[in-house]
Amino acid sequence: MATLTGKKIAFLATDGFEDSELTSPWQAVTEAGATAIMIAPSSEAITGKNGHEQSVDATTDAVDASDFDALVLPGGVVNADHLRMDTAAVDFTRDFFAQHKPVAAICHAAWILAEADVLDGRTLTSYPSLQTDLRNAGATWVDTEVVVDAGLVSSRTPDDLPAFNAKVVEEIAEGPHSEQTT
Repeated sequence: MATLTGKKIAFLATDGFEDSELTSPWQAVTEAGATAIMIAPSSEAITGKNGHEQSVDATTDAVDASDFDALVLPGGVVNADHLRMDTAAVDFTRDFFAQHKPVAAICHAAWILAEADVLDGRTLTSYPSLQTDLRNAGATWVDTEVVVDAGLVSSRTPDDLPAFNAKVVEEIAEGPHSEQTT
């Protein structure tokens, strides 16, 4: 497995996230040596749809993508819907693309990528119900376990977490991707 020693990884979520889609990638990057930082719209602890409570390290209005090496976006319908309505969260996400840094989105998390207008010409996957939204945002949507497109990692559901986690660690270890752009 690649080493991520010295890397800071932003996890962006709010209440209603899919528990395993936060905890499993978090474990994967920290076991690879990275520091995981929880970012949310509010400083209050957030709760997943199955009850996992996660403390928040920083709020969306107080962070800058330049302070992180990569961004991981857990899914969950409520989480994803609320995040795409948070202007600071959308701007924070867009900045990772502008800085060519790896971004990983699983399940419904891809909604914020459509809102950030970073999908034109990109290939990705997501929970199947998002495919029309993502195509309308200019993406090519495919139904496969994991997709990597120049630093953008995507998967469909918690069933895909083993493949997703492996590619997240790999892409973060590779560092910035010049094709990862807004």
